[in-house]
Amino acid sequence: MKAIGFMEGKFPDELKKVLRSVGSEWGDVVDDMQALEVVPLKGAMTNEVFQINWPTKCGNLNRKVLVRIYGEGVEAFFDRDDEIKTFECMSKHGQGPRLLGRFADGRVEEFIHARTLSAADLRDHEISALVAAKMREFHDLEMPGPRAVLLWNRMRDWLVEAKTMCSAKDAKEFRLDNLEDEIDMLEKELSCDHLDIGFCHNDLQYGNIMLDEETRSITLIDYEYASFNPVAYDLANHFCEMLANYHSETPHILDHNKYPGLEERRRFVHAYLSSAGKKPSEDEVELLLQEVEKYTLASHLFWGLWGIISGYVNKIEFDYTEYARQRFQQYRLRKQKLLGSSDNASDNHATGSAVYGK
Repeated sequence: MKAIGFMEGKFPDELKKVLRSVGSEWGDVVDDMQALEVVPLKGAMTNEVFQINWPTKCGNLNRKVLVRIYGEGVEAFFDRDDEIKTFECMSKHGQGPRLLGRFADGRVEEFIHARTLSAADLRDHEISALVAAKMREFHDLEMPGPRAVLLWNRMRDWLVEAKTMCSAKDAKEFRLDNLEDEIDMLEKELSCDHLDIGFCHNDLQYGNIMLDEETRSITLIDYEYASFNPVAYDLANHFCEMLANYHSETPHILDHNKYPGLEERRRFVHAYLSSAGKKPSEDEVELLLQEVEKYTLASHLFWGLWGIISGYVNKIEFDYTEYARQRFQQYRLRKQKLLGSSDNASDNHATGSAVYGK
């Protein structure tokens, strides 16, 4: 991993320049790289993230920045320059950390004085309501570019990548030859004129949500997959992320019994719609709830493809292939329930056969 030498205190020359520049702007001197304290942080799925501390001239205060080392193979998923533009635009909107500098293999960010949420935090009623309101604020941001849905074409691009990388065995198991038809079908089934399109985070797992305990304010971080999409998709993806605990002994295993029940989903959707300052009608809540449930299918396909590709390009210790397998199994099971169709009867006997959403 690129971060091994970094952990041993062997900083790339470009990073040294960035740290010295940042320190200089703050009135510090960062000449002795051995004086820097490197603290690895958990929670990132594709990048490696570190907290860097150094003493100030006064000696009684430490400066902190966050250094993000980019993961292997991410160019298969998104354009890093586009992601940086999104990051900078978010910063101008007062969202997330400021970009302090870039180097070849990563970047330096402002250190946010807040804690990353845990898997359990997503089920806390108060925190969940705060996340819902923050999502609505995020979706309403004025971002550059056309308000065009990216979801379907991104999945098609990933399918092309997966087909070029996959072994014949994996391609057969994941039925890659049929997936383009599945994507086309989903786009046709789920696209409606009345859908609300917003700037979506698209990866709202607990590790990308931070909470300031004092102000009770929420910050969303990591915009690698952010784009315009139906807001129902972003909510659906967030609900699907409640199945995961990436800090367990089996981080790749999803617990389908943890999918939020109807009342929990209704409470979240109500908080989301109410945050605009107007009380939503029951019909508005129910309509969005129905749209969100169907978009869980898109979430499963999206991250299933991501898992297949990641298994070939990413060296982080995580069973990406098994993660992809679970996502596709749930896609087929939920497809039968939500759209009244199934690829074949044997899908009902797949491993992890819980069909949630009741």
